[in-house]
Amino acid sequence: MKKYFKFGGFVCFIGIFYFGYITYPKLDLISGFSAKSIASGHFIDNRSQEVIEKGDNDIDMIDLAKNNIEAMGKFAVASVYGLKERKAIYREGLGATLINDDFDVTKPYEVPKRAKGNNILPFPYGNKEPKDTIFSNVDYSKLNAAVANAFDEKDEIKKRTRSLLVIYKDKIIAEKYDTGFDKNSKLLGWSMTKSITSAMFGVLEKRGKFDIDNPAPIPEWANDERKIITTSDLLHMNSGLEWGEQYDRICDATQMLFEAEDMSRGQLEKPAAFKPNTHWNYSSGTTNLLSGILRKQFKTHQEYLDFWYSDLIDKIGMNSMVVETDMAGNYVGSSYGWATTRDWSKFGLLYLHKGNWNGEQIFNESWVKYTATPTNTSNGRYGGHFWLNASGHFPDVPKDMYYCSGFQGQMVAIIPSLDLVIVRMGLKEDPEFDFNGMLKGIIGSLGK
Repeated sequence: MKKYFKFGGFVCFIGIFYFGYITYPKLDLISGFSAKSIASGHFIDNRSQEVIEKGDNDIDMIDLAKNNIEAMGKFAVASVYGLKERKAIYREGLGATLINDDFDVTKPYEVPKRAKGNNILPFPYGNKEPKDTIFSNVDYSKLNAAVANAFDEKDEIKKRTRSLLVIYKDKIIAEKYDTGFDKNSKLLGWSMTKSITSAMFGVLEKRGKFDIDNPAPIPEWANDERKIITTSDLLHMNSGLEWGEQYDRICDATQMLFEAEDMSRGQLEKPAAFKPNTHWNYSSGTTNLLSGILRKQFKTHQEYLDFWYSDLIDKIGMNSMVVETDMAGNYVGSSYGWATTRDWSKFGLLYLHKGNWNGEQIFNESWVKYTATPTNTSNGRYGGHFWLNASGHFPDVPKDMYYCSGFQGQMVAIIPSLDLVIVRMGLKEDPEFDFNGMLKGIIGSLGK
């Protein structure tokens, strides 16, 4: 009997050691992710706590969190076994922000000024329903089958697609939503927001207010080897700066997203590991540094907040979009952009039309070319904060495709040679979700 007690005690000790050494340090991240996800999903998209927990938070270890929504106070809290409680507050116009104990929730704050949507013109240039259009070269049976195949059948949770939208020659030819979601549902783009951040530099460049080929305007780098890093190096993710980005563990990226007050400083404070333009390294910290650089181009914080919407987002009718801010007031350009599926597609259409939106040039055609040109350190996979198919990563898709991509399989695909934009939003990514198969099926429905 004593042998069993000793064995049981040993097992208990191992369990406590594992929890203390492996799990406990992650609790801040677990409860932080959960609180932020609950607050954003509920207050931005009106989802219930149950829906968010079964969907967005159905991730290993994140599902350990216990959550609570305070509707009147507009915040959510989460903890794990009663430990490491985290709080995320919602502010209209700024979305949800994960805060710490030092954050003053009573302090006044500025919000972006928003334009109303165009309810006169049909989609895509307005928010009225699109006109029905039938293309003789489209095999709609094949198209509908390809779209349906991207979704789970009843009771399955394998593909986890939430929405799929196909736009051909500016017309919606297929649109499907999972149960509980529709054309008005706001969905988190995660790292697709990086491409929005990039576009803001394109807007400034067109106006002659910013040159991405100059050294990045960061005073802290002026007296060391980082002073030669250009903004273009940052946009290409080949600055040579140290950064770790693995979402299944504590790393630079997770600490930034779920612990930092000012997310623009995480990458700024990292040393150089390589010379610029010699080593590609994907970094959400780089994008938030770029957001911080954008902020410094304006005299006031209000101008920075307004710029993203007045000069791009609302200008192209992405009126549902919300880009959330950190505690310091920076847009979290790496990860926290929400919009309807149709509005995400408008961003793709802007690039498909080389920066022109219904007759107005938002950024130069040369910016689109820059965006879709591979950086020489990414093996044809990355351009100016967009992913590319130049290397044939998706073998059954034209190589001129470039796309916004986000955690859990968000995609806005732009295929200029086919006049096609495809948006897929969901909870599974490549290779668990077969993006090549989905794209191949849709493309195969288009005749010559």
